[in-house]
Amino acid sequence: MTQQEHDKRIDYIEIPATDVQASKTFYQQVFGWSFTDYGSDYTSFEDGRITGGLRKEETNSTGGVLVVMYVVDLESVLKSVTDVGGKITREIFSFPGGKRFHFLDPGNNELAVWSEQ
Repeated sequence: MTQQEHDKRIDYIEIPATDVQASKTFYQQVFGWSFTDYGSDYTSFEDGRITGGLRKEETNSTGGVLVVMYVVDLESVLKSVTDVGGKITREIFSFPGGKRFHFLDPGNNELAVWSEQ
């Protein structure tokens, strides 16, 4: 994309992580993200469409912007989230357009996952 095409678009997302390695492992196992480490306190990620990073923070509380990811099989991803230590904050619920659930990652960030199914 040109600079003009990038203008006024979300370009990068940083997610705070109290334990960068634990968060990295979580996102690799649940969503298949790839990572490039920049020391022990920062790693960048790529999910095939969006790039971002996990940055070391001493503490983190939920709230703020909600990152929502799309999946084809909502139930299997919910199981993956819980299998690798994520905590469900809102069980699967319906909304106009599909279903979704919310979870906390190892860094205590709340994210959501949705599907049309």
